Amino acid sequence: MPGRIEDYALVGDLLTAALIGRDGSLDWLCLPRFDSPACFAALLGDENNGRWRIAPVAAYDDPAPPAATRRYRGDSLVLETVWETDTGRATVVDFMPRRDGAPSVVRIVEGVSGTVDLRMDLRLRFEYGSVVPWMHREHGQLTGVAGPEAVRLSTPVPLTAHGHAHTADFTVTAGERIPSVLTWQPSHLPAPGPVDPFEALRRTEEYWSDWLRPFSYDGTYREAVVRSLITLKALTYEPTGGIVAAPTTSLPEQPGGVRNWDYRYCWLRDAGMTLEALLRSGFTAEADAWRGWLERAVAGRPQDIQIMYGIGGERRLTEWTADWLPGYEGSRPVRIGNGAAVQQQLDVPGELMDTLALTLSSGLRPHRHLIALQRAVLDHLEKVWSRPDQGLWEMRGEPRHHVHSKVMCWVAFDRAVRLAEEHGRPGPVDRWREIRDRIHREVCERGFDAARGTFTQSYGSRALDAALLLIPRTGFLPPDDPRVIGTVAAVERELSTGDGLVRRYSTNAGGSGSPDGLAGSEGAFLACSFWLADALRLTGRADEARTLFERLLLLRNDVGLLAEEYDPVAGRQLGNFPQAFTHVPLIRAAYELDRHETGRQ
Repeated sequence: MPGRIEDYALVGDLLTAALIGRDGSLDWLCLPRFDSPACFAALLGDENNGRWRIAPVAAYDDPAPPAATRRYRGDSLVLETVWETDTGRATVVDFMPRRDGAPSVVRIVEGVSGTVDLRMDLRLRFEYGSVVPWMHREHGQLTGVAGPEAVRLSTPVPLTAHGHAHTADFTVTAGERIPSVLTWQPSHLPAPGPVDPFEALRRTEEYWSDWLRPFSYDGTYREAVVRSLITLKALTYEPTGGIVAAPTTSLPEQPGGVRNWDYRYCWLRDAGMTLEALLRSGFTAEADAWRGWLERAVAGRPQDIQIMYGIGGERRLTEWTADWLPGYEGSRPVRIGNGAAVQQQLDVPGELMDTLALTLSSGLRPHRHLIALQRAVLDHLEKVWSRPDQGLWEMRGEPRHHVHSKVMCWVAFDRAVRLAEEHGRPGPVDRWREIRDRIHREVCERGFDAARGTFTQSYGSRALDAALLLIPRTGFLPPDDPRVIGTVAAVERELSTGDGLVRRYSTNAGGSGSPDGLAGSEGAFLACSFWLADALRLTGRADEARTLFERLLLLRNDVGLLAEEYDPVAGRQLGNFPQAFTHVPLIRAAYELDRHETGRQ
């Protein structure tokens, strides 16, 4: 059975990523891309859905297994798991080398002291755990083939077939290194050239060291910021610059529930915040690549702009169910694709315009077609901004007049006015200014509950939404405005999980709740909790902001990773993992708290 979500660590090659558990089991890997079918899918079922485990023999059956500790080697994506047994100590080094042809996973067992008896258990399953490949030996390698896919394992460890698994028991002694290399390829092509595991390790560590050279932040939270930036880089599809929200699908927001989504795609809502984090950290090339992906993805008619796209900019993300998978801890359905891609979300033009403004102010030069698209987007938004939509959180219930969406419509016209005034961009500035002001008046009149002193999730509703915490950051109102201060206090009060963290909205369909068309509930939303820390700082409550931020850092797992949500009752992470949308506001909050404390920029 899979471990807790926080039991996993990430390795990747900037085109896809694998999750490896504390127990030494690689339980999730999609090849050759993030959004390809998984060839190891035990994460959403059990070992019979595909895994590759290397661990001491005693760890397989012993109710009190040997202790394991993990870490990343320095500031890299090379994972070390150290096993302590009664007879010795061994380290398993896991990584995915940057591609020079076929994608590979390298696992090196190193003897540290004494001797350690280990077991390797390989269960290949293509098509999300549904296809058992034909396994055979070819050119000294164990090869699995099914339809268009082939996987080859090169290892000195002699494996034996047992049913649909291949296993081997072997011993490592102090100073000995035993490598295993698993390589994917299209089945119709000749076998790729061999991978030198030790040279690949050297080059992988060297790559991460070189990549971090532009980073100069040395503040209080450097370790957390570095790990978050490495995670963002690991979630980047290097050929296009697109950044996936997470490398997984259907890790639940409530164990056993139906709130399970495929996050292996790129969301426009993340655009501006991600660009800011990369630019602020000195990673101009990554920021420019992400901006380039965005420009290509949204090219076309403004009415056709989607809330999310594939890693190459693909638009068709048809959602279907892998009904043969039991789901993580019985959480079904297991969804492949994401039907929310076709939703109407009016915050998207605001995200696009905010990103364009940030691009210009930072010195990045957008392509001419994006500048031209600005006018078309605003012309379209002028016609539709007053309509209801599904909102930032992709509600699957009835459309509503979401306040956050209206605020982002205001952002779209506000940034257009600023671009005209500060950068000389042509356009009907007076009309844009009039529409901007009209939206502002409407939101303040229809989206504000004067009796409670707070903005609400949607017009006429008593429900709240943690996205309202972003109002002062957008410039819609200043942080010291009583309406902002009241909204922050109301979100704290009404969406709190009781320990300072906040839910994104109430999933209760009755009373003051906000029905989203789904059964069940969810945990505290970690991005929103970081937003709360930032809002506390903005509204003059810096000490409380720092306390909350440091509380959030304690929720990271042992290698510094965070999922989408956290269950404060069960004390565990929930949702897809690791989550870019969580690590991005962590970076901003760290910078801003340090800037407030030290006066640094």
